[in-house]
Amino acid sequence: MNTNFLKTVLLLTALTVLLVLLGKAIAGTSGMVVALVFAALMNFFSYWFSDKIALAMSGAREVSYDEAPQLYRLVEQVAQWARIPRPRVYIIESESPNAFATGRDPNHAAVAVTTGILRLLDERELAGVLAHELGHIRNRDTLIMTVVATIAGAITMIANMAQWALFFGGGRSDDEDSGMHPLAALLMIIVAPIVATLIQLAISRAREFEADATGARICGDPLALASALEKLERGAALLPLNPNPATAHLYIVNPFGGGGWQSLFMTHPPIAERIARLRAMAMRPALSY
Repeated sequence: MNTNFLKTVLLLTALTVLLVLLGKAIAGTSGMVVALVFAALMNFFSYWFSDKIALAMSGAREVSYDEAPQLYRLVEQVAQWARIPRPRVYIIESESPNAFATGRDPNHAAVAVTTGILRLLDERELAGVLAHELGHIRNRDTLIMTVVATIAGAITMIANMAQWALFFGGGRSDDEDSGMHPLAALLMIIVAPIVATLIQLAISRAREFEADATGARICGDPLALASALEKLERGAALLPLNPNPATAHLYIVNPFGGGGWQSLFMTHPPIAERIARLRAMAMRPALSY
């Protein structure tokens, strides 16, 4: 089994268990049920509308073939390599070079690129970036990360509601057996959102590594994506995009800065490590990609 896939499954399981434990800490067995139902409803909404929300929040505008013929042709070519339907094509008016994909499945997907990335990369590098993004679509990462973000968001929302309830003197009744000591329950309410965020970021980083590998296999040119990532890292540092934090994990490179201990809270793995893995792929025979 693929290491990144196994890691994703384990972390997603941990996130779900955390949600259940938080519900139990707040309101016992009934709290577990309520937490799961709440997460299910949020997932249902996100499944149908997350792509529209992400595109609207990023200011992306859908373009026609006549508006961007070169981009359209390249997206169509890469989609053929990936053996998936061509996604809808969007452009974000920003000099910061970046790109992302969204959509619940390959038949309802979209890819968005900034005007900055179109100016910065040559066609070979842009094909590598598009292959990475279509790799996300083919791997169903756009759906996985929607589910992960929804569960993590549910944990944070429930914990915040519980903190306000405790602040105003409400909370779990004494006759409701939560199976937790009150202090342990309070600790869970405080710690759960932090742990949920760290798990969400870990899953995001694992899916980025997998999309890099998938993209390299799709275009058959790991070094094209490696070259693109080098340029994008410098470009994004000089001209940060500063999108809504809720959409930061979607982009091919982290639109925010940070280093040292802050790397714990980064949505993307280090660019240097991604490039090293791609260069290692290029040293192997193409059939082993």
